[in-house]
Parts: sequence; structure tokens; C-alpha cells
Amino acid sequence: MKNALIFHCFLFFFANSIFAQINHLNSENKFTIDDSLRGSITNERAWWDVKKYNLNLKTNLKDSSIVGSNEITYLVLNESTVMQIDLQAPLKITKIIQDGNSLNFNKNGNAFFVNLEKFQKKGDLNVITVFYQGKPRSAIRAPWDGGIVWDKDANGNPFIASSCQGIGASVWWPNKDHLYDEVDGMDISINVSSGLVAVSNGRLKNKEVLSDGTTTYNWSVVNPINNYGVNFNVGDYVSFSEKYQGEKGNLDCTYYVLKPNLEKAKIQFKDVGRMLKAFEYWFGPYPFYEDGYKLVETPFLGMEHQSDISYGNGFKNGYQGSDLSRTGWGMKFDFIIIHESGHEWFGNSITNQDRADMWIHESFTSYSESLFVEYYYGKEAGFEYVRGTRRNVLNDKPIIGNYNVNNQGSGDMYFKGANMLHTLRQIVDNDTKWRQVLRGLNSKFHHQTVTTKQIEDYLSKSVGIDLTPILNQYLRDIRIPTLEYKIIKNKLQFRWANCVSGFNMPVKVLIGAEMLWIKPNQDWKCKSISSETTKIRIDNNFYIIENQIRK
Repeated sequence: MKNALIFHCFLFFFANSIFAQINHLNSENKFTIDDSLRGSITNERAWWDVKKYNLNLKTNLKDSSIVGSNEITYLVLNESTVMQIDLQAPLKITKIIQDGNSLNFNKNGNAFFVNLEKFQKKGDLNVITVFYQGKPRSAIRAPWDGGIVWDKDANGNPFIASSCQGIGASVWWPNKDHLYDEVDGMDISINVSSGLVAVSNGRLKNKEVLSDGTTTYNWSVVNPINNYGVNFNVGDYVSFSEKYQGEKGNLDCTYYVLKPNLEKAKIQFKDVGRMLKAFEYWFGPYPFYEDGYKLVETPFLGMEHQSDISYGNGFKNGYQGSDLSRTGWGMKFDFIIIHESGHEWFGNSITNQDRADMWIHESFTSYSESLFVEYYYGKEAGFEYVRGTRRNVLNDKPIIGNYNVNNQGSGDMYFKGANMLHTLRQIVDNDTKWRQVLRGLNSKFHHQTVTTKQIEDYLSKSVGIDLTPILNQYLRDIRIPTLEYKIIKNKLQFRWANCVSGFNMPVKVLIGAEMLWIKPNQDWKCKSISSETTKIRIDNNFYIIENQIRK
């Protein structure tokens, strides 16, 4: 009975985990015009480069509505007269102004096409202001379904937060809602009832107490930021702070939590300093010293909002108190602090250009958990952790999704992606070099949007091996490669099966007392071994299946 209860609890936990909640379209991948308008670089997007947003937002707690505006500064790349702005129903754009003139616009789904009257000369820096209002989509199960959470804390105070990965930032504010074009900087002003605190990205410039009984909190982001990384939080918050002495000097770390949780947070949030020390070692400097680091309590589990990490893990270790690896190592740290903060390097600094390439965010960040474990508890502990997560892999569909339709691939981008990177580390077979690969990746693509090809090319060049067939296997195929081997007399015969064409990954094996490399392909190869050897042992850090064929 006890074992059955444990198994039932695990199934319930896993079914509700962040990794199982992938936003699938139907099984036939029938995409709509809305998917293309949201997911592709349309002509109405391509001609302009967003440079700055100035977002102003007023919340109405009585009816869960908002009213606001977004001033968009953009650089004209090519002459055009129509601009695409995205905003999702039920929110409505009320007017759009440029140089004091109201502009006409047409709506197609959630895309608004603005007819510009001013001549858009290449090289010019222009501004439009979009005004909007309405009741934004409420998130029922944030962060997986996206929208605004309108909640109350234990004392009955409003507890509000946004989360929009996948569904898109246009679910709560108007913008150029595509990952390929990150804004260079942003000002965010949130107006709330006085007595509440509004927290957003970057640094707090000031707050204005108004005569109508409200307060406006003005935040500023000076680094590039992707749209889904923008968020706001409202609550009966208190804050505390510390300075972390990092690779680039003092980093301001600020924490916002509900008042009753202050003492718990002061203990639990010590994992932030541990995280920064480990990740700066592996990946290089925290990418946003200028904007600082914040950890903010939210009414949902967590999300990697840039310089404003959302936290809802209940001030306990593990993932909601459970170990995703089932090795014991996952209970040595607060999963949400470590995982979501890892996205500051992979997701916020290095951002995929198309949602189909979300593996760049999630595979590296999931892998970072094992690197954190390794940094504090030793190499074998980190290795054991990442191997333990393999039991969560589904192999249901490829990790890379469909391009240009706002579609992401399998949730295997987490666990399988992490084990793919762990496998690549074995191929490198040099810890110093592997660390250089990871730090170099963050240096080369610092504050950039990237494609899978760019990451693949970088890895191949840095490792010194053409990794194309290996990456094809793990990113674009659902099969786990199988190393088939047989021992006949004093000959070891081996080959790769269950794999993509051209798969040729080298692998380490223990033959007798000797650990050595073999280089299989899809044809049988032969190696002489001691006549006494009847069994070999394959290094289990390679994410493969082994199959000894017996006579």
C-alpha cells in the first residue's frame, strides 16, 4: 500500500510538473494564419528594429482590468508604411499616435496592422504610442498557460503577477511579439493602490504617491530583454538586499516576499549566493550586473523573468519538496532558485530567435542543475543527478519544434537535452576544456538572439568534432541510439543501431581493466581483445542504450 501511494503521488506530481506542461497543438500540426502571424518574421515586422519600450500600466483590482500605453521607439531598416503590433484579445487597442496624429489600423486575429502617415526613411529613429485597455487573459495554471494571476495572500491582500512564456507578452501588453527582435532597454511604470508594492524588471528609479490614493512604481531596464522576460508583480511585499562580490564586482541582489514569509526567505534565499558562485564559475559573469538581480515571491511556481526571477517554491528544497532526479541530490538545493536563475544565462542573455529552438533555453538550464550539484558536492554527485533525470524522458517527439508558427518541441528539451549536453561533455573528455566551451558560449552570444545552427556550429568548432549527426540524433529524432556489440572469441564487434543516418558518436568502454574509446558507426567494426574477456562495460554517462548480442 505504501509503495502504491508513493507511485500515485509521483504520477500526480509529474503530471503537474513544469516539464510535462508543454503547450501542444493538435497531433497533425495543422497551423493557422494566427500561428504564422505570431510566429514568423512578417514583412510588417522585418522593416523596423525595436530600440526601446516605455510601458505604462494601471491595474484595477475591482474588476481585474488594466489600462495602459506603450511608447515604442524603433529604427527604420527599410522604407515601409505598415507596421505589425501584437495584442491578444480580450485586450483592445484604443488608439495609436505618431507625432500627435492618430493612425488607422486593421486587425487580423491578435495582429494589428498600423497604417503610418509619416514617411519612414531608412536610418530614422521614430516613435509611436499604443494605448490599450481591457481585462487580460487570466492564467488558470501559471506559468504553463500564461496570463495574469489575480490572487490574494493569506491575509486577503491582492497578490498579482504576470507570466507569458509561450503564449507571448502580447497577452498583457502591446509589442512586437517575436523573439528575434529584443528591445535594447525598457522603462516600466506600474500604478497600484497605495499600500501595495509593484515590482518589475531592472532597477527601481523612484515611486510616485498620487493624490488619488495610488502609487506608481517606475522601473528601468538598461540591458536587452526578451518580451516574455518582462513581467510585473503586485503584493503586500517587504524587501531585503545584499551585495554579491562577483566576477564583475558588486552585484545588487534584492528580494521581495510577502510580509509573513520574511524570516523564511532570509534563510532559503541563501541559495542565491551559492547559485551565483557556481554559475559564474561555469558560465562566466552574471549577464545583467547593470540591472541587478531580484527574486520575487509570486502566486505561481516560478519563471525566469529577467533580473526579476519569479519564486513560488514554498521556501523549501527540491521541486515543490521533491527530487526530480530521485537520487537525493535534488534535495540539496531550492530547484526554482537554481533553475530559473540559470535562465539568466540561457534564455535571457542568450535567447532563441524562434520558439522552435526553445531547447537552447531549457536544455542548457536543466543541465546547469547538475553543474551546480557538481560544484558543491563533487563531480560524481553532479553526474549522478543528471543521469537520474533520464527516467523522466518521454521520447514523444523531437526536441526542436516547427519554425515560424510559434511552436515549441517536446518537453524532452529539459531532461533529454540535459543528458545530451552531459554526453557531449564525455566526448570532450576534458573538464577544463568543457568549462571553456560553456564560458565561451556565453561570451560569444552575450545579449544576443541565436538560432540552433549558430549553437551547433559553435559547439562543433569548440569541441573540435563535427557534432552534426550527434545533435541530429538527440534534437531531431526521438530514438535513443543503441550500441550493439557481440564478443566472439577474442574479437569485439560493435555498431550503432536505432539512429539517424551517419551517426558516429565515439564512446568510452571498459574492456577488462582498461577504459578506452571505440568509434562505432552503422557498419560492424571489430577490435581484438583479451581472450578471457566475455563482457564489456559502457560508460553510463553517455545517454545511449547498450545491447549485447549473444550467440
